[in-house]
Amino acid sequence: MKNKFYVVDTNVLLSAVFNFESDAAKAVIHIRNTGSILTSEEIIKEYLNVFSRPKFDKWISLETRFRFIENIIENSIRLKVTKTITACRDPKDDIYLSLAVFAQANGIISGDKDLLTLNPFQRIPIINATSFLNSL
Repeated sequence: MKNKFYVVDTNVLLSAVFNFESDAAKAVIHIRNTGSILTSEEIIKEYLNVFSRPKFDKWISLETRFRFIENIIENSIRLKVTKTITACRDPKDDIYLSLAVFAQANGIISGDKDLLTLNPFQRIPIINATSFLNSL
């Protein structure tokens, strides 16, 4: 039964698409097998913006990146967040906190130090992919 809900930062998904053997990829696979990834309109916009950056073209095609992120989006649970949290030193990362708190997520998986320094945030763990896998 899939009863765990996670917010996954863009950098984790980007790491996963670049290296399917990485801890990021393994964490995403585990979440998708045992739970669900939560998204919001703001996070989807962030995913699409980052995944479309031309600087990644020399390593992995735009088509491959978009197929990956579209699959993530299509298989996520999309929520409309009604309350915005402003707690992160990088305001762009508040979208992850807002969604996690709104949905009472089981955790935020991120490699972003601005988010990781807040661990835990309102009793929601914020951990990197390796720590997530080690906690299983």
